[in-house]
Amino acid sequence: MARTEYYDDPTAPAPNSTVVAASAAVFDSKGRLLMQRRVDNGLWALPGGVLEPTESLPEAAVRKTREETGIDIEITGLVGTYTDPRHIIAYTDGEVRRQFNICFRGRPVGGLLAVSDESVVVRWIPRDEIDALLLHRTQRLRVRHALLPERLPHLG
Repeated sequence: MARTEYYDDPTAPAPNSTVVAASAAVFDSKGRLLMQRRVDNGLWALPGGVLEPTESLPEAAVRKTREETGIDIEITGLVGTYTDPRHIIAYTDGEVRRQFNICFRGRPVGGLLAVSDESVVVRWIPRDEIDALLLHRTQRLRVRHALLPERLPHLG
């Protein structure tokens, strides 16, 4: 299923669902950031996804990182909250989502890099290569905040 992301776009369709999601900014011992290139829109993104009814947000970030990248992680902190109502995600099945994302910091504790049905490429990205990646503006904001030294989380 393909998706289109809108930001502050008057032509964006009206949301018909609200979703809570978690993502993770995971850095390895060399300071590289774990990222995936998504199947549904071709853009690079942090691993993450929708919260299941039986899990906490940190558990969702750990699960989605493992599912999407093959890497097991431990949560070490909070990058921020991302709830901008100008960000709309439309799927080809008719869902138009307003998403609330909580982005965590994490570190790898095991696993091996592996693509999933949601990713076409999974890589540890050196910091000096991040700016060249094709990212949606909302992902770039999370990555920019994750690259800052640990500080108070972004609240937005």
